[in-house]
Amino acid sequence: MSILPLNHIVLNVTETDVSTAGSVWVVCPSDGKIVSISSVTDGVLATAPAVITVELGGTAVTGATLSITHTSSAAGDVYTAVPTALNHVTENQAIEIITSGASTNTVSATYSVVVELTTN
Repeated sequence: MSILPLNHIVLNVTETDVSTAGSVWVVCPSDGKIVSISSVTDGVLATAPAVITVELGGTAVTGATLSITHTSSAAGDVYTAVPTALNHVTENQAIEIITSGASTNTVSATYSVVVELTTN
């Protein structure tokens, strides 16, 4: 079992329908670096994958793209991405999680954003 280091926090936010283009937001309470983002779905997607991206202040976080597949999808599927650049967040900054809306079926997803706290 993996345990997060003490200088890491997890921010969670739920999107009610990944099959409809849109965004959800979560605020980071401290300076830090996004080190991973994960999603878990509650249903079955159809037609096409739901492509999820992350932005900070309108700038895409490099490597933070999730492709929630529709082929053989099931409730409880987990997807994870590890950002590689443009992932530094400041205290009280909003993290935007965006879905492409390309899939069909009303499926919610909960996102977990892991932030390594830093001192700036």
